[in-house]
Amino acid sequence: MKIAVVGGGIAGLAFALGLQRHGLSCEVYEGAPEVKELGVGITLLPHAIRELDALGLLAELEAIGIENRESVFFNRWGQYVYSEPRGRHAGYGLPELGIHRGKLHGVLWRAAQQRLGSAHLNAGHRCIGIEPAEHGATLRFDNGTEVQADVVVACDGVNSVVRRHFFPDDRVCYAGINTWRGVTVHKPILTGKSYLRVGSIDTGKMVIYPIVDNVDGQGNQLINWVAEIRDPAARMNDWNKPGRVEDFLPIFDGWRYDWLDVPALITGAQQIFEYPMVDKDPLPRWSFGRVTLMGDAAHPMYPRGSNGSAQALIDARTLADELADTPGDPEGALQRYQAARLPATARVVETNRTLPPDFIIMKADELSGGQPFQRIDDLISQDELRAISDNYKQIAGFALKS
Repeated sequence: MKIAVVGGGIAGLAFALGLQRHGLSCEVYEGAPEVKELGVGITLLPHAIRELDALGLLAELEAIGIENRESVFFNRWGQYVYSEPRGRHAGYGLPELGIHRGKLHGVLWRAAQQRLGSAHLNAGHRCIGIEPAEHGATLRFDNGTEVQADVVVACDGVNSVVRRHFFPDDRVCYAGINTWRGVTVHKPILTGKSYLRVGSIDTGKMVIYPIVDNVDGQGNQLINWVAEIRDPAARMNDWNKPGRVEDFLPIFDGWRYDWLDVPALITGAQQIFEYPMVDKDPLPRWSFGRVTLMGDAAHPMYPRGSNGSAQALIDARTLADELADTPGDPEGALQRYQAARLPATARVVETNRTLPPDFIIMKADELSGGQPFQRIDDLISQDELRAISDNYKQIAGFALKS
């Protein structure tokens, strides 16, 4: 059974490694001519770590990431709203890690080189078309190559060519939220292992967490940050285009607290990228004969709650297991994978739109009229805020088992 994986990102590589665990081989086709450790930060929640640990990668990832100790919420005035322990500190058997996305990708790529063999990783192959057939499909690439495969798994991202073949009218959903991302060398903030959410998308929001410890030998960390704002009249930002600080810095003017100077964090960035916050409506199906979708190609979601990578990793393990269980029935394996994962990810897509973790701050702002308050407990109890957090964990699939 020749399995072709379109896209050598997190989902595609994890799927390839999952197949290899079962003694199945595949060919991975990555569009980039060379795999480099690019990008900014990513948070790996315990259910993402569970999948990576099963692939034997946890020790290497822990060595290059930072284990989050707590998640802390503040309003835009810098006032404390809510906090909770995370990962092992909350009773999970596995950690929650902040890590450079490029380094995560590098770990997966090198593991695939070692276990699958470099000959099975084909860089410089950007998929431009697919022709499904009764017993497989033919893939066409921008370098003129054509590949026939018995099974095709499309992990080619939010702008998936394979998805567009089956859904030609497919469009991203943009609700007026633009974002900017950067990394800044900065002294540790709060515990040095704190994941921070400050403000809300209607008045300006920052997500801040460390991804590299002692980056300069002087105790400073590499801090990942994301700035967000919702403006229904705004044009949609481009993807991964260099961002201009003057386009968004005024939103955060005055955000200077005794524990953090937000404008200084932003202006100290080594590099800034802009991109829109978009997702897509859940599809009625992912699998078509011997072709299926995975990760962002299947269920692009708002990057809230650090859940996109986790859902992609669960996709990868689920499909690898199904194909290994019934190698003589790939169509059935793809259908069972779809039945297991499509409804679950659709719920996460909808929750990320309507009731994400930062709803905690939005609720506090609603109750305070967006103004400073005396005590958060005068507005809402910590138990009520914890219930919001626990509800998201339940839907996303990483609720702590009692």
